[in-house]
This record gives sequence, structure tokens and C-alpha cells, in this order.
Amino acid sequence: MTTRKHLKSLVRERMRKTGEPYTVARRHIADADAHISWSLRGGVHGDTAALANVLANLGVVAPHTGEPLTEAMVLGVGGGLGAGYILWEFNAHQFRTRVLTLGFRRLWQYPDRWARETTSRLGLHAEVHETGSARAAAAALDAQLERGLPAIAWIDTYTLGHRGEPEWRDGYGGAPLIVYERVGDSYAIDDLSTTRVLVPAERLAAARARVGSYKHRLITIDPERIDLDLRPAVEEGLRLQVEHLSERSDSFSLPAWRKWGRMTTDVRNKKGWPTVFADGLGTGSLRASIYAEAAHGAHLRGLYADFLDEAAELLDRDSLTEVATAWRQAAACWDQIIDAALAPGDELREAIDREDAARWELQLDRDQTVGKLPEVGEPVAAMYQAETYALELLASAQ
Repeated sequence: MTTRKHLKSLVRERMRKTGEPYTVARRHIADADAHISWSLRGGVHGDTAALANVLANLGVVAPHTGEPLTEAMVLGVGGGLGAGYILWEFNAHQFRTRVLTLGFRRLWQYPDRWARETTSRLGLHAEVHETGSARAAAAALDAQLERGLPAIAWIDTYTLGHRGEPEWRDGYGGAPLIVYERVGDSYAIDDLSTTRVLVPAERLAAARARVGSYKHRLITIDPERIDLDLRPAVEEGLRLQVEHLSERSDSFSLPAWRKWGRMTTDVRNKKGWPTVFADGLGTGSLRASIYAEAAHGAHLRGLYADFLDEAAELLDRDSLTEVATAWRQAAACWDQIIDAALAPGDELREAIDREDAARWELQLDRDQTVGKLPEVGEPVAAMYQAETYALELLASAQ
């Protein structure tokens, strides 16, 4: 369903007079209406916020509330939470020898697959464009913008340059962002933004091309082709959540947290922290990774609890409210992990919170200085127990 009924009537009147397609007529009407502009809504998580913000700006609303779909709803319909722990070692790179990766969303390691499945489950009939050609990629983006449609694009954050990342982050990729307008030789982007951001066209093209596996991927959604049936989408999302977190993988499902807790003190395993960090170097990035990836709700446990509250109302299933409480308790356990990684008032923590590019130099200085490992083993174990309990409640509420 779409809001802005007055807008739709104006668009259809222009179509009648000019013979233009809906999206072209809509763009002309929108350009002429000062009240119709891109709303920067921010968000918690790049993938889920991109979808939620595109839908909100296209005027798509939930049938049962008449309000835009929340980021929490997108997360839940997408299958909810994941759990991932991988400690990489790149010995060829002086300051990238130890990289901790945490995953929080189902299919976090397959963002393209998650996006395709989630848009399909929501009935969005999304168009996915991939190509190996930079010229074709640029043409596809401009074509969508000419239709009056924003596009979700996959980029390398370092190459785009808008976040001031250091050179050693080159090629790390990044969460997708929204491109919603071309302004001369620049593009307006929404990257969980709260202020308008313009990036040069050549830089956006380079950022889209930097990671080959991204294939210059674009996803666009036409509001006139949406068949949103939220109730079965929510039911399927709940089923997928239980199925996924019940898997035995200790890299991509709930057992990953148990492994993480164990590895913090395991002196026998070659991937145990006492072995990997035996020289005491690299602890700055280790601490910063935990904090930056999980702080401010980015672990998604609180967001998922919000989804469960919405699902309880939509499905008239009160038992989901109790499950939501359990996931909020798990989220509280994450606060202990975050504080153990970087204590409140820590200079590096405050720089990360400010999104200050100086954070990277400070982090590098700590990496090159012998430091202590963060004592997160016990709070991680407590978090794992809390999430295991919350999953059991969810399974029983199906």
C-alpha cells in the first residue's frame, strides 16, 4: 500500500494529459512540489535500514498500521538475527594481521542473498541489476534515477571516501547505501545519514567497482509493482529465525558465541586469543572491532525485540511479547561486552561515537603498543545463555 493519495491523483492526472509512464509523471510532480523530498531517517543497520528507508520514501506503508514499515519489521521478515564469529589473520599485511568479524543478522555473510530473499518475501518485485562493466553500471543507475526511483548500491567505504577511512581499509567493502538523486556531476546518497551527503560521480563509480564480487549491484523498487502481504511474510520470518539459530554452525549460528567465549582464554587452540595475541600487539583493533560493530544497538537484539512486539500485535499472538522481553535481556548482556571492550570515557570509544576519522590513527597507535586483551569471556558466555533461552521461547511460541 502507498500513502500520499493526493500525490497519486496528481500523478495520474499528469499521465492522462501527457501520456507519460507513472514513474516519469511522478518525478515531475515531485520535482514541482517543495513538500516532496528525500527524508533522511537514519537507522541501525545498513542492509535493513536501506530497505526500510527506500520504502518509507516511496510511500509504502504497512496495511495494518498505515505507517511506514519499520527497520525492525524488515529485519524480522528477513529472517531475523544471526550470530557470527571469525578471527582472521593476514600475515602479509603489517597492521591487518588480526581482524575480528562479528555477524549479527541472518545471512550476514551473504548480503546479496539476504536482500533478494527479503524483497521477495515482502512482495516488492525488486529489480536487481549486476554487471561487470563500469559503464553499464553507471548507465543502469542513471536510468533508475531518471525513472524517479532510488537505488540501493553496494560500495567499498574506503574508496567512496566519505567516512575518512585509512588506506589499509581499501577493499574491505561496506554496507549498501541508497543513491537517490543525481546533482550535476555528483550523487546524493543516504548512508544511515542524518544530513545531505553528495559524492562525486567518479568516486561513486570507483567505490561500486572496487569489490569484484559486488558486481556493481543495484536494487530498485517500483512502488506500483508491490504486492505486500505482511502476515505470511512475518510468519515465514519467524520460522526462518528459529531454523537458522538452531543450526550447529559455530561460525554462522548461535554456537558461534559459545566458541567466541571459549577462544578468549583457550591456550591450546591456535586460534585462541592467548596464542593469536601472544605478542600483545593488535589489541586496539580487537577492542575497536567489538565496540564499533556492536554498540548503539548494532548487535540488532533490541531491534529484533521491537519486531517481535510488532509481530505479536499483527498476528494476535501474545506469547511473542514474552519472547521480546527475553531478547531485550540478551541485548542488555551485550552492553556488558561493549563496556568490557572499551570502557565509557575511553578516548577511542568517544572518537568512534563521534565518527571522527582520527579514530583510525589512535587505533593504530594502540595496535603498535603492547596491550591487554579485553576481558569479555564471561559476559560473552552470559550473552550466549541469554540468547539460547530467548531462542527456546521463540521456538515454543511458533
